[in-house]
Amino acid sequence: MLCRQPKFVQRSWHFARLYIILHHNMKNRLAFILLASLSMIQVSAQRRISDLTLVYDAKVTTGNAEPRMADAFDGSTTTIYLKGNMSRSEMVSALFSSTTIHDTKTGAAVVLREVSGQKLLIRMTGSDWQAKNTRYDGITFKNTGDTKDIAGYRCQKAQATMSDGSTFYVYYTPDIMPENKEYDYHFRSLNGLPLEYELTQKNLTIRYTVSRINMNPVPASKFDVPTSGYREMTYEESKKMRVDK
Repeated sequence: MLCRQPKFVQRSWHFARLYIILHHNMKNRLAFILLASLSMIQVSAQRRISDLTLVYDAKVTTGNAEPRMADAFDGSTTTIYLKGNMSRSEMVSALFSSTTIHDTKTGAAVVLREVSGQKLLIRMTGSDWQAKNTRYDGITFKNTGDTKDIAGYRCQKAQATMSDGSTFYVYYTPDIMPENKEYDYHFRSLNGLPLEYELTQKNLTIRYTVSRINMNPVPASKFDVPTSGYREMTYEESKKMRVDK
């Protein structure tokens, strides 16, 4: 004949089972909370920046078939100013200078060129801007697993593949994300800020490396378009004169 356990023993087992269930659920909840917290930390670690100034130094790394072209780019600097939907890119070399002011809201842009004593102002509509950059549509980026420290940031290396199958490499920091991702067509889909990359122009491969990053407010005057001193033309006219490149 089986003996029934006393009630206090039954209650003890009941509370023990209840404790195990609650403890197990609590562990699951704590694990969930921990994972959610880590995800929030990872997202919050990426700073979205409205105002940003970047200075890139350029170095020709391969090719010397066109010495004049090499001289134009080797040792040049490119300064990029970002403020909200506006961007300004200034490229200065020993032979010429070029500035592009772009408004992502309208898509329109203005290009200022100074070469051989000529000062040209080229106006581009949103359609012109897209047509000029159409070859960069559909770029994809795939991390290689390599890393590198640039300007105090740990950067990830990614291979960029263009729609025509050509590739180039970029080192970027995922810690900074410009609010204006349209300032450079190459990197619209990049999950971070490019700090070093190589681009091929004609027979030359040019490496751009950031030498300075500034997150102070950018003066709105940086995006003012000159009203005099330049010969003005349309994008179509500049293409006929071969000064749009």
